[in-house]
Amino acid sequence: MAQAPKIELFVKASVDAESVGNCPFCQRLFMILWLKGANFTLTTVDMKRAPDVLRTLAPGSQPPFLLYNEEVRTDTNKIEEFLEETLAPPEYPKLCCRYKESTIAGDDIFRKFSAYIKNPSPGLNNMLEKSFLSTLVKMNMYLETPLPAELEKNPNATESSRLYLDGDKLTLADCNLLPKLNIVKVVCKQYRDFAIPESLKGLTRYLDNAYKQDEFRFTCPNDSEILIAYHSVAKYLNK
Repeated sequence: MAQAPKIELFVKASVDAESVGNCPFCQRLFMILWLKGANFTLTTVDMKRAPDVLRTLAPGSQPPFLLYNEEVRTDTNKIEEFLEETLAPPEYPKLCCRYKESTIAGDDIFRKFSAYIKNPSPGLNNMLEKSFLSTLVKMNMYLETPLPAELEKNPNATESSRLYLDGDKLTLADCNLLPKLNIVKVVCKQYRDFAIPESLKGLTRYLDNAYKQDEFRFTCPNDSEILIAYHSVAKYLNK
């Protein structure tokens, strides 16, 4: 049997340097390694102290970065591709999506959320909220629409009952989207008193299912970390 690779993932540390900080890219890779069932070391990097490890291993880089058998990788998308190719069956599960649509579902949510949350003008709030909400509605529609595999099993299905974006297993698409949705949920509640509408049943179900999974729940930063990260960019609206 081949020797297991030596893997170390460096992620952004929390403000108190004790736990993981707010970084959806770090969480994405943390989830992937956990879902792969790989043995790896997680190292938090305190950005305020700019430790020697950063200067030595990845000068000029921000976490996340990966040390794989002594080789450093710094680009999140390329790390994801590398892990999917290298940690492959039969020893490790495949995490890629069956359906291309799953990989792009929700890809406009974070951009519209940022515009909504960084806006200081009450006059623009309704328009930006509608624009952001429309991305959630679109995402909800994707989650409520049966996938081809579901229709094969039940040609008369009108509503999807799948757990996640691409089926009943977490995939790379979920590792990309869920950390962002968690930030959206926490920040919108604090700064806009906005919660994801319960009428968006597909999206609500998706998040409920995700929070039950250790690979997601235990890789999330504390809510306080997210709020600290957004403190300087999110704007309270003075009504």
